[in-house]
Amino acid sequence: MLDAIDCKILEILQQDAMVPVATLAEKVGLSSTPCWRRVRKLEDEGLISRRVALVNRRKANVPMTVFVGVKAPRHEAEWLDGFRAMIADVPEIVEAWRLTGETDYLLRIVVPDVDTYDAVYQRMIKKLEFSDMSASIAMEELKFTTAIPTKYIPTK
Repeated sequence: MLDAIDCKILEILQQDAMVPVATLAEKVGLSSTPCWRRVRKLEDEGLISRRVALVNRRKANVPMTVFVGVKAPRHEAEWLDGFRAMIADVPEIVEAWRLTGETDYLLRIVVPDVDTYDAVYQRMIKKLEFSDMSASIAMEELKFTTAIPTKYIPTK
């Protein structure tokens, strides 16, 4: 079980994972060593699964986001294994979700332009059979965050 200090640590680290331990400790009202121990415990327990750098897509020349809804031609393990291998092999696919409802999978693809998306699409259909793929190009990013709300974490 976590306490309010652990939740505050998570909130701060989700905004800046590179914050120095001394600064983090000061913000949560601890000295550095106990604060560092709490961070290590959160990592050891898997609540913090990894720390990453968020890259600016526009500066990295992949400003276009394409959401692709995928319908599987059949629901069997062999096809799903092939799909998993395909999405792992395409670096432009940055997220993949299995869904309920009409669409079986949702992919988020980042590319420089429509021509590059078409090349990605061509690579995908050469590797695997699909019943349907429906693409939507994002016009404007209204909200993007990797931070999750901490208010639902069970606390002491």
